[in-house]
This record gives sequence, C-alpha cells and structure tokens, in this order.
Amino acid sequence: MTQIPTPPRADARPVTLETNGFKRQDDYAWLRADNWQEVMRDPSVLADDIRQYLEAENAYQEAVMAPTADLQDVLYKEMRGRIKEDDSSVPSPDGPYAYGLKYVTGGQHPKFVRTPRDGGEETVLLDGDKEADGKAYFKFGGASHSPNHELLAWGYDDKGSEYYSLQIRDLTKGADLNYVIEDTGGGGVFSKDSKHLFYIRLDANHRPSKLFRHEIGTDPANDVLVHEEKDAGFFMGVGETQSGDTILIDIHDHETSEVWMIPSDAPLSEPVLIAPRETSIEYSVEDHGDTLYILTNAGDAEDFKIVTAPKLAPGKDNWSDLVAHKPGTLILSLTVYKTFMTRLERENGLPRIVIRSLADNSEHEVAFDEEAYSLGMGGGYEFDTQTIRFSYSSMTTPSQTFDYNVQTRERSLLKEQEVPSGHTASDYVSRRLQAPTADGETVPISLFYHKDTPLDGTSPCLLYGYGSYGISIPASFNTNALSLANRGFVYAIAHIRGGKDKGFRWYKDGRREHKKNTFADFIAAADHLVAENLTAHDRIVAQGGSAGGMLMGAVSNMAPEKFAGIIAEVPFVDVLNTMVDDTLPLTPPEWPEWGNPITDTDAYQYIASYSPYDNVEAKDYPAILAVGGLTDPRVTYWEPAKWVAKLRATKTGDSVLMLKTNMDAGHGGASGRFDRLKEVALNQAFALMVTGKA
Repeated sequence: MTQIPTPPRADARPVTLETNGFKRQDDYAWLRADNWQEVMRDPSVLADDIRQYLEAENAYQEAVMAPTADLQDVLYKEMRGRIKEDDSSVPSPDGPYAYGLKYVTGGQHPKFVRTPRDGGEETVLLDGDKEADGKAYFKFGGASHSPNHELLAWGYDDKGSEYYSLQIRDLTKGADLNYVIEDTGGGGVFSKDSKHLFYIRLDANHRPSKLFRHEIGTDPANDVLVHEEKDAGFFMGVGETQSGDTILIDIHDHETSEVWMIPSDAPLSEPVLIAPRETSIEYSVEDHGDTLYILTNAGDAEDFKIVTAPKLAPGKDNWSDLVAHKPGTLILSLTVYKTFMTRLERENGLPRIVIRSLADNSEHEVAFDEEAYSLGMGGGYEFDTQTIRFSYSSMTTPSQTFDYNVQTRERSLLKEQEVPSGHTASDYVSRRLQAPTADGETVPISLFYHKDTPLDGTSPCLLYGYGSYGISIPASFNTNALSLANRGFVYAIAHIRGGKDKGFRWYKDGRREHKKNTFADFIAAADHLVAENLTAHDRIVAQGGSAGGMLMGAVSNMAPEKFAGIIAEVPFVDVLNTMVDDTLPLTPPEWPEWGNPITDTDAYQYIASYSPYDNVEAKDYPAILAVGGLTDPRVTYWEPAKWVAKLRATKTGDSVLMLKTNMDAGHGGASGRFDRLKEVALNQAFALMVTGKA
C-alpha cells in the first residue's frame, strides 16, 4: 500500500452532559451545528469550522483511496454495463390508459409516461432528467395521476433534506399550475372528483404531523388543515384503499397505529376514526363496499391476522376474524379487489402469495421452489380486475415480472431484467445456511458466489446486515454483487434478529432491551462462515447502513478482531445522545424501537452499554470507511463525523479510518442512478483493498 497521508484530527472540545443523573463527557458535540435545521435546507450556512473538518476528512479519504481510482473506474463501468440504460417498466393499466416509467440511454432519472391502454403513441408526462437539469441533487417524491387522468401531482427534493416541493401538472396542457406547495412529504392523494388533493406537510423538525386538503387551482395558503397529530412520537401518512373509495390517514410509530378514513367521493367530510390507538397494536385497512378488511396483530395475533368490520361501525368490538392467526406465518400485506383478495406472507424466511376468493373463501398459493428468493407484489391501479402483478428474483436469477390470472392461475412473464453485459445464472451458486447462536437460535444466511470460488477458507467475504424496525433484507438479485463475486468474494446476507425474517418474534427479540441479540447474531454469522470454511476472519468485510450502520459500530467495538474491514453507510452510531434529544426529527418516534432513555433509567443504561460512539475504546479496530450525508434528516451528518473523530483520537494500531461526507446529498446518497454506482464502486474498492484483492 502506498504511504498514507496524515489524517485530520478534530479538536476535542469537552462538554459534560447529564440525563437522569447520569453524566457523560462528549468531546465532539461541537460537530453538531447549532443551526442544523437551516443546514438541512441550505448547506451553505454550515459553520466554517465544521465544514473545514468535514472537507479535510473528505480530502484524506480521497488521498487514501487514490491508488484504487482506476479500480473504482473499472468497477463503475462494470456495474453500469449491467444496467439496461434505456430500461422501462411494464405499463400498468388504469381505465383508458397504461402508466409506466422509462429511462433513456445516459439518463440519470426516470420519465413518467403513459400510452392508450391497448397500445398507441406514448406521452411523456414528466421528464426527470429535464427537471433535474442544473441541480447538484434531485430526487422524485411521489407522482400520482388524478382519477380523471387530467392531473399529475408530483414531488421533488433538490437538497437531499427530504422536504419535498409538490407541484400539480395539467396533463391536458403539459404544464404545471402556477404555484408550488412547499415542505411536503412528497406525494398526495386525489379525491374521486379530481378536484381536491390531500397531502402531508412537514414541520420545522421534519415531522409529518399535519394533513391538508388542497383545492386544485387555488392558492395553497388557503389549504384546509384536515387532521393534526400532536404527539411528536407519531408519524402521519395519507393513502387510499385499492378500490379508491376511501382516503386513509395513517398515524403510527414503530409498534402502534391508528387509522382515520374519509370517503373519497365526499372529500369535505370530517375524518372518521376506525379504532383508537393502543400501544403495541398495529392495523392497516382495505375496503370493499360497506366492509373494511383489516390486517392486525390485535388479540395476541403476533404474526397478524385479517378481520372484517362494517364501515359504518368500524370499532374493535365489531372486528370479526376472517384469516386466523397462524404462529410462525407472518402476514406482510393485504390487498382487496372486487372478487378476491391477496396477501403476502412469510414462513420459514420465504415469502408466498395467497389468493382468496371473496365469493366462497377458497384459497390457493403462488410459491416458488428455489432455496432463497425474493417476491414482491404491486397492487396496480385497478380494483375490478382478475390479474395481479408480482416480481420474482433470487440471488442468481435476475428479476422477472409476471401477471397472474387468479381465475385461470396462469402466469404470464412480462419482463425479465436484462443484464446488457451478460449474465449466466449457472455460473453462480446461491445457498442458505443456518448459523447457531449462543442462546440456541439459528440465524439464516443467504450466500452468493461464483461456482469457481474456492471454499477452503481463503476467499474474502462481504457480510451484509441490517436488523432493525422489522425490516427483512430479501435474497434478491443484485447486479452490483457480481463485481465482487467475479473477484472471488463470497457475498453473504445475515438475516439477524431485529428483522422479521423468521416472524414477528424475530423482530421483538432484536429491539429495545434485546437489541444486543442483533449484534451477537451478526458475529455468530461471521463465526459460522469461518467454521464452514467459506472465509476467514481477516478476510471478512462487514457492511451496513443507517440502523445497519449502528450494527457496524457495535460489532467493531464488540469483536474487532473478527473483521478485516467495516463499511458503515449513514451510520446511526451516536445512539445515546440522539435518543435523549427529543428535538431531533426522529427521536420521539424511535423510542418504541430503542427505549426512552429520558424517562427510563434502565433504557439509558442499556443503550449506553452498546451505543457505538459511547463505547469506543483504546484498542485495535478493523479498517473503517464511514459515509454520511450533510443534509440527511434521518441519520444526521454529525453522527459518523463524531464517531470517526473519537475513533481517530482513541483507537490503537494503524488500520485505515476514513470518513466521506456527501456535501450535496442526504440519507440515500447520490440521487442519480449512475452517480449512486460511484459510491458503490468506492465501497467495493475499499473491500478489495483491505482484503488484499485490489
């Protein structure tokens, strides 16, 4: 390796903080800008001393990775070569039209298009590349057409702050109306008469707390506040049922929900509450005529059940079981159509689609035979249909899009993901292992590698994990992983506790007072990969982002000797300081996930025992690449910055430690489909470098 330049050092400016009588010293609290809310909207107002430190770290990261510049370019070109540049979605029918997305060769952003339902001339409704022109950052929010097909409500964020500007386009003229609705959640729902739009507005702390109704063509200053959520611990969203008959106001945190409804054909009506919130009770709603179909965990249905209720008397006392709770079979989603309903469920870590006739309650399944695969459903626009659309892929099989006729049970392959540079599925192996844990559980691991990869303990491995919020990481096709597999890597996903891969219990056992199970599971997965002779500890690079970045920080503290490198993207590593600060955008809604250290001393001490920033020690660490986004409202930029500053001042050894802060982007990184690949190429070059493969 070439001579590494001297890394920057952040000034230590100690402050003493106190919560619940517990004191802690924070040397790098100054990296959090006092005006952070302004910085989210306008990065140019960041204080000079903070900017200078972040830019010094960026310069250091570029210098350290400079010897891999050619490799990064090769990786980028490989990954770009696997993208069909002029790709398009399968159009989705709705009345007289079919709507879809398409890209053009060289384009970073999608075009929203439509054609006559049965074919004909295509019309571009919205051109992403045109809208993004001249902007350092650009990302679409929602884009939804009105029931009369004459309007398009679309949102965009041009700072990475996730404050979306909402515009309404007159599709009969191809032009936006002469006003913009600012500070929204990014999308909206039209009333049935296409005269009103319901949308969520974010407050100064980025909380989606107010639902407004906008009358098309009028001044947004006159928009009507329909509903306000005053509990800072809850988020609000707006949607509609598949039938389009009911507008839904969804209020939720990570374990509790409450839904209100408005008839779409009577948009001026006051919202009606379906069932008041009860801690740890979740529910979501569909409708069919005068009946509500409700997916819920009420009544100790840990893995969820489906109940019905009359729309005019929707309270819990009137809920009647339709699909009973089956422990170990987690119902993930529900969609109700005119003559049938579908549910997506997961059992033993694998998903399946179940079709149920509304006429006689008969059921049949749509399932697949591979050892590990990913299945997704799109509701489509239409209610009166006999066709559903789903996508399927595995770690070796590119994504396939099917239409499925629920009466004839015929599948029609509409599209198969193209890999322009070529892909031979038989050259690769996909497997699933079960890693034993110290407390008697087994952690599923999805594996992907080239068939010629030696399985003798000499191969490097990229081990990915997340493990929070009940989110399960699918065993899906990932063209980017091919670059590592083709260079001898074993690519592995650890399905650790904190996700719902093995049911809701798997989630409960990886949150709050059980959070350390998530970290122990990931370490157990690494140990098992070594025990199975698939790799060695000094060849494993761990990767995770956001809450998965917290996982990276935790395992680097707990078992640094078991990893060659750590890739922590927008890592949530300053857990304790964030969870005691209820002014931050996400803190109150996060307490059900992590515990509330402000009111609960046990939660304080438990979080303090694993929070990565608070547990940095004077010992050797693996090589670390941390990535942040300056305008990120979810994991604020100062979390990785403080973590790296403390590591640099504290750790021993000479392993490389780098921080890259994207000064133009937020939580999702670069906004364009190709720009994002440059970030992936940097991560992969780092993995190759620290395992001696660069």
